Amino acid sequence: MPWLPPKYRPFAAEFAGTFCLVFCGTGAVIVNQQTQGQIGHAGVSAVFGLIVMAMIYSFGETSGAHMNPAVTIGFTIAGLFNKNRVLSYISAQIAGALVASAFLKLLFPASLTLGGTIPSGSVWQSFVLEIVLTFILMLVVLKTSQGSKETGVMAGIAIGATVLVEALFAGPISGASMNPVRSLAPAIISGQLSTLWIYLIAPVIGAGLASLLLAHFNKE
Repeated sequence: MPWLPPKYRPFAAEFAGTFCLVFCGTGAVIVNQQTQGQIGHAGVSAVFGLIVMAMIYSFGETSGAHMNPAVTIGFTIAGLFNKNRVLSYISAQIAGALVASAFLKLLFPASLTLGGTIPSGSVWQSFVLEIVLTFILMLVVLKTSQGSKETGVMAGIAIGATVLVEALFAGPISGASMNPVRSLAPAIISGQLSTLWIYLIAPVIGAGLASLLLAHFNKE
């Protein structure tokens, strides 16, 4: 993005990365529903994992490729991110996600949920699942992003694989969101808001717990 002043490039990267994540990921859910399962659950999970991996390699050097308010908050709690940039990052992520869901609404007006996350079991089952899933994801993000140079090169693969694996086994129950804006945007555009609170609160708790745990170990 050479046409942008350097100080704005991280925010543009977060907008673009989150747009691609939500457009491809929730788009895969919509297409799977409208084609009577031609993509399949494993295919949808793979789309989420692969788009996360692709965006990390595309925008990692520009913004860190958070694409997730829970990750941004987790990095901040761990002391690895400037707290003065948190609101700007999260605003860019929300904007990217909303634009993606708006595009999908134009493309697939018959979709009732726009690929949103809705619990198939109990509310508390999904709430706890989302905490644990995001806890695991944040551990992987922190360890791969702060390790050796060789580890950093593999970060996109490790993080994308974690998203894929967690979506594979937990997706049918909670939707395996692990990302507030991935759930927020389709919920707002589609008007399906009744269980949105799960996906706004649980991922932040999970990411925060992972960051606090690693910060404690790093002090020892």
